[in-house]
Order: sequence, then structure tokens, then C-alpha cells
Amino acid sequence: MKKLLFIVVICSACSLAAFMYETDYPGFYLQQISQFKDEQQKLKSDIASVELTTIGQIDSIKKAIHKQRLHLKNIDFWLRYLEPIKQKHVNGPLPVEWETEVFEKFEKPYRRTGGGLMLAEQYLDEQNILVDSLKQLIQMSATAMDTYLADSITRQLNTPAHMFLANRLFLLNLAAIYTTGFECPDTSRVIPELKSMLPAVNTIYKSYNASFKSSPLIRAYMEHYDRMNSFVAAQPDVFSSFDRYTFIRDYVNPLFSINQEMIRNYHIYSGSYNDFSLNDNAVSIFDKTLYKAQTDKGIFSFVVDSALLTDIRNIGKLLFYDPILSGNNTRSCASCHNPTGYFNDTSKATPTAFDGKLNLQRNTPSLINAKFNHLLMLDGRELTLQSQAHSVMANPIEMNSVSTRIVEKVMSCRQYADAFKKFLKLTPEETEVSLDHIISSVTFYYSSFSTYRAPFDDALTGKIHVNERVRQGFNIFMSKAQCGTCHFTPLFNGVKPPYVGSEFEVLGVPSDTLYSNVSADSGRYLVNPAPETFRAFRTGSIRNSSFTAPYMHNGVFRTMEQVIDFYDKGGGAGRKLNVDNQTLDPSPLHLTDAEKADLILFLKSLDENITFEAPPASLPASANRPWNKRKVGGEF
Repeated sequence: MKKLLFIVVICSACSLAAFMYETDYPGFYLQQISQFKDEQQKLKSDIASVELTTIGQIDSIKKAIHKQRLHLKNIDFWLRYLEPIKQKHVNGPLPVEWETEVFEKFEKPYRRTGGGLMLAEQYLDEQNILVDSLKQLIQMSATAMDTYLADSITRQLNTPAHMFLANRLFLLNLAAIYTTGFECPDTSRVIPELKSMLPAVNTIYKSYNASFKSSPLIRAYMEHYDRMNSFVAAQPDVFSSFDRYTFIRDYVNPLFSINQEMIRNYHIYSGSYNDFSLNDNAVSIFDKTLYKAQTDKGIFSFVVDSALLTDIRNIGKLLFYDPILSGNNTRSCASCHNPTGYFNDTSKATPTAFDGKLNLQRNTPSLINAKFNHLLMLDGRELTLQSQAHSVMANPIEMNSVSTRIVEKVMSCRQYADAFKKFLKLTPEETEVSLDHIISSVTFYYSSFSTYRAPFDDALTGKIHVNERVRQGFNIFMSKAQCGTCHFTPLFNGVKPPYVGSEFEVLGVPSDTLYSNVSADSGRYLVNPAPETFRAFRTGSIRNSSFTAPYMHNGVFRTMEQVIDFYDKGGGAGRKLNVDNQTLDPSPLHLTDAEKADLILFLKSLDENITFEAPPASLPASANRPWNKRKVGGEF
């Protein structure tokens, strides 16, 4: 590749430093990484030269960290995509994190230690600061940066693929995390850091285009990016004043669409797990096909014939309403997941147990959009929709069934038997009808209701307009209310870009609305015992929340207002409950009544326009006559 002359301007909070150098695109990358490493060494020297016993000394180190964070944001485009694990050492959001990414489907979760600038800055706010501890956080960052100079990383820069895939992740993060304060402890610097990042990425683009003339970022993309840059530059630096709604609707989402088109046109392929779940054919960030977390068809995954899939779905619907799947033929899936009420149970905090006397420990979650989670159940113990369904059917306090008995009972019904014998031909590797066939038809049925859109989706893609209060509610959601740091666009669940992992949070949910005690449920700890997982629960989607009360894992809150008040006061710890490992900031948000009202209007704009179906008129008859007394939907 021809060597070219570039003039690069590095922006900081206080000054502009211009320099010239001669390089190609990979050389530009190496220069940027090397400069950042030099700054890390200087930061370590600055820390070693002070005692950190006075406010002035601490502030001087904070300023040095702030300066380095600006440069970090300028190269985060590369770091986050090329080596995401090491990126958490450079700027990790948590001191300890348990790996819950997509590959937990193949290996047990493991402990990961975070490091870098964000944690170093937070450490400076603690009492009795130890210089060695601070240096260790920075050293972890410096060591991680060595990885980015390894041949396995740098050789990716010699082909165009990395640009469009890294760019996709960058755009997704613009919509989901870069403006929310997710990884910046001081929200006053979130927008200034964004204003530094965008021009720097533009320089990356231009360097790439100069070296890869046959597969460039096209003119339409570059021009629209310039317009986004101008929009952001004109926005106020105030965290809560930045117009995220317009930013995403008019700039980020259109750029994402163009980048997806370039990925397809240039026939870009990936071997990175960053792209494991993402769909190259999605035309919008708010497209329900953006990423795939679950196989809703299960054992029928390779079936594409629409007529056959309709048949499978119809049988799944019958089975969903059929208590033949339970141990006593009285409880069906629909008993707890009302298919005409957003597939959840709004009648009580937690559903009645199998014995009809006690209640279960946890609230019934909606099954709509469940397929957009990599880990299932509130504690993340199930890895697939099918294993989740099997777990419920086999649980003695839920449906109390035995696998072999379920198959026997279902196949005693001629309508089911004829259907599954036909479906068996679709799975040639199977020699007989199994529980997998039965469960897969059920998961395919209820997952078909996860394809619907909400008014907010159409607004963000420019198809409709929402009123100003909804727009303001979204901006509050993403800023002052801090909701966007846990509920990520576009599903507003705990799955953040690149959509390969599920977030778990410790909120300090109370056992009652008087906040007498913290809920006794250990949550994720029951699956993966560790101090950080105690009372942690998977972050669910807030779509359709108008229809999915009661809220929280134990159904303790009946209204949206109660939930917002819980967060506004800082969760359980903010209410003086003993929650040592709470991940939610215990500081109050100080939301006004008007802001809370706008926030609720935004949440309601996420209610999806779902067309529900009437229950089946009857259930298939069984050769075992006593089993024909069962009722559609069960008895409780």
C-alpha cells in the first residue's frame, strides 16, 4: 500500500496538538496505540511522584486520567472490537465481572478482573488510597495494550473486513452506551468525550479510505457522518441536555443502515465472536432481526417451509394450552403465561405452586421477547428456550411432569400423534418422536409473538412521529434516570452490543413495599456462587411493561410509579437496606414529577402492537378417556 501524508489533530479538554507523520493505515494504528502506551507510562510516573494525601494531589492525577481517557475514546473504535476482553482491562466498568457471554453455553462462567482508567478514577474517591493499588490498575491497562501490538491483532488491519465490523460495533455503541454514562463515572464528561471521539473516528475512516481504495467507506456514509459530527458539536456539553433521540434517529441509525449495506456489498465475513449473534441483513438497529440469541424452532431449526412451520406452530399452540403436559393434567403453560395477556400473569405477585396451596418464589415473566436473551430464567440457569421449557415441566412445584410420561400422554392423542409422526420426517437424525419435538413446537408457538414492533421502533426509524413528551422521556431514560446503563437499545433488556451476553444486576429489591427487608432470593448465586452474584438477577426487557405488572423478580411492585420511585431513591441500599454488593448507584436521582411522567410515557411507547389469538375451542382427544376431562388452559 502506498504511503501517504496525514495531518492529524488530537483534541483534549484544554488544547490542540498538531503533528505530521508519514504512514499507511496499519502504521497509523500502530502510531496511535504506541502514543497511548507512552501516555500510560507517564501516568504511572505521575502517580509514583505524589503521595496522594491531599486533595490537590488527587485532583492532579484525576486530570491526568481525564486527559488519557480522551485519547482512549479516540482509539476505542479498535480496542473494543479487536480484543474486547483486554479492552475491559483498559477501561473496565467493574472490578470483578463474571463472564456470562454467549460461550457460557459451552463452558462454565469464570471470574474476570477489571482494570484501567474508569476504576482508577473511582478508586481515587475512596478513603485511604494506596499508591500501589492505583498503579496496579494502571499497570493492568498498560499490560493489556501490549496485546494490541501482537501480530494476531495487527494483521487484521491488512484486510477491509475489520473496518466494517468494528464500525458496526461502534455505531451500536453510539446508540447503546457511549452517551449513557455506562463507562464514565463523571457524567459531566460523557458528552465532551463523545465530541472528542467522533472526529477521531473520522480520521480513522479517512486513513482507511486512503489505503483501501477498492472497498472504501462510501461517500454517502462519510457525508452523513460529517453531518452527525456537526450535530454533536452543536449540542450542549450538559449530560442531561444532549438530544439522544435525534442523535440516534437522524444520524446513528441511518449510518448503521449504510454500514450494513457495505458489509453485504463487499461480502464481508467474520470469524470474531463479536459478530456471533449479529445479522448482516438487519437494516436498522431497531429491527427485531438485529441479533439472534435463541433458536426458537429448536429441533426444527432447519425447517424453512412456511406451510410446515405453520403446522408446527399450530400444534405448539394446542400444547401450550393443554394441561396434558403437567403431572396431573390440570396445569398448562397458559396457566401462568396468559397468551392473550402478553404471556405473563398479572393476577398475583408470584404464581400458585403445583400443590395449589403455596406460591412460587418468583414472578411470572412475559415470554414475549424471551428469545432475545442468551441466558434464561431470572437467574440465567437455562441456556435455551427448550431447556427452559423442560425445566418448568419437570419442576415438582411447577408442572411436576416426567419426560417419558409427557411423550406417552401426548402421543395418546391421535391429532398430536399424526402431527408429530409427520414432523419426525423433518428431523431425519431422529428415529422416534421425543420430548424435543414436543417442546420445540411449544417454543416456536410463543416465540412467534416476539416479532412485533412498538411505536417507538417506528419513530426511531422515521416511519412515525411521537410527541415531545415521549421524546423527552427517552432522553431522561438515557441520561438523568440512568436506565440506559442497564436496559440497552434496541430491546431495552440487559443484552448490550455486540449482543453476546446477558447482564445481571444487584438492585436490593425489597421483600415488601415497606422496605422491611431485602428479598431473601439469592438469584444468580444459586447458579454461580460468588460474592458478586449474590442477589443478582438478569436484566429483563421493559418492552410491554404497561401489561406485565407486577414488577421485579418477586412481583413486589404493582405500578410503574413504584418501580421508578425505587430507582429514584437508589434501590435497596438507597433505602438503607443492607446490600453490600449493590451494582445500582445508591445515590438518589432527584427526578421531578414531570420527568417521571415523561419517563412513563416513553415506557408506554415501547408497548408492542401485538395481535393476540383466541384460545383453541377444544383439545385433542386421548385414547385414555380419563385424560379427556382436561380443560383448555388448565384449571389454575
